[in-house]
Amino acid sequence: MTSVKEFIVEAEPTDDALGAGRFAFTDDYSVFDWGKMPDPIPGKGASLCTMGAFNFELLEGAGVPTHYRGVGPDAEPLSAVDGPPRELAIDLATVPDLPFVDGAYDYDAFHAEARAAAGYVVPLEIVFRNTVPVGSSLRSRVDPRDVGLDRDAWPDEPVDLPEPRIEFSTKYEEQDRYLDAEAAERIAGAAPLPELNRVAREVNDVVTEHAAAAGFVHEDGKIECVYADGEVRVADVVGTFDENRFAYDGQEVSKEVVRQHYKRVAPDWVAAVGDAKARADAEGVADWKALCGERPPALDPAVVERVADMYAAGTNAYTGTDWFDAPPVADAVDAVRDL
Repeated sequence: MTSVKEFIVEAEPTDDALGAGRFAFTDDYSVFDWGKMPDPIPGKGASLCTMGAFNFELLEGAGVPTHYRGVGPDAEPLSAVDGPPRELAIDLATVPDLPFVDGAYDYDAFHAEARAAAGYVVPLEIVFRNTVPVGSSLRSRVDPRDVGLDRDAWPDEPVDLPEPRIEFSTKYEEQDRYLDAEAAERIAGAAPLPELNRVAREVNDVVTEHAAAAGFVHEDGKIECVYADGEVRVADVVGTFDENRFAYDGQEVSKEVVRQHYKRVAPDWVAAVGDAKARADAEGVADWKALCGERPPALDPAVVERVADMYAAGTNAYTGTDWFDAPPVADAVDAVRDL
């Protein structure tokens, strides 16, 4: 189980073949790598599953290999179901253990196990950026001129990049960290870094084009991948309001709304998370949450309702189908502007 979805295993992956299973999406959410937050957002799981299936089918139509098999226990196409699904049928690949020994992660052990498997989950997240929103981590890591912008400081509004930027970060470490090309290539193992880069660009192109047609701006996002039979395949879930950041009429439509809301209403908790992560780095320990003295508060019920409407209305608009009983997307977006 992850912080937002559970695994249903139908057939375990082996050394000779991929397995089969399903993601069962919950209404839970996570911000700042915390894991499950105190309260669920009704309908969020069905929103993520529906958008994920829709985007996987877009990718298949564009010839991008994926681990997607359909929705529900019968692995049907999205067009074959009457209501928004909560289960995504997928091929399963091996996830090797990643030992943490003497303050470091042992990727040699990870890849020794991966080499014996029919396919493995690449221990990287591949991030693509088309714009730099106000909440983007890129602002704290590089200067504007480093990404081709003719300015010395980041402005207080989103900035379009001259061309998409691809970055690699860790996937299975307790704290995500961005990697240079040399480190990313080592952590990727047998999966070629140029191929991971190419697939990420293809996914970004497909999602960006469809988002624009539906009235959204696709700001940034990420993919995860499986490497099987000498091929990079897009895995996990793609192009949802949790994995990606979208904007509609100048307003964020993504989990970023909740993240920024917590910065405003629970700054002590957000600061404590940052301090705990820094302390864990300094002390060479993996479990930073054990060092955090604050816990996140629950959201106000009115905030939960507005965020739930954002997910539902956004999914309706993005997919072009009224899966959910939700306000028009323009109204739902206006309702979260002041959160």
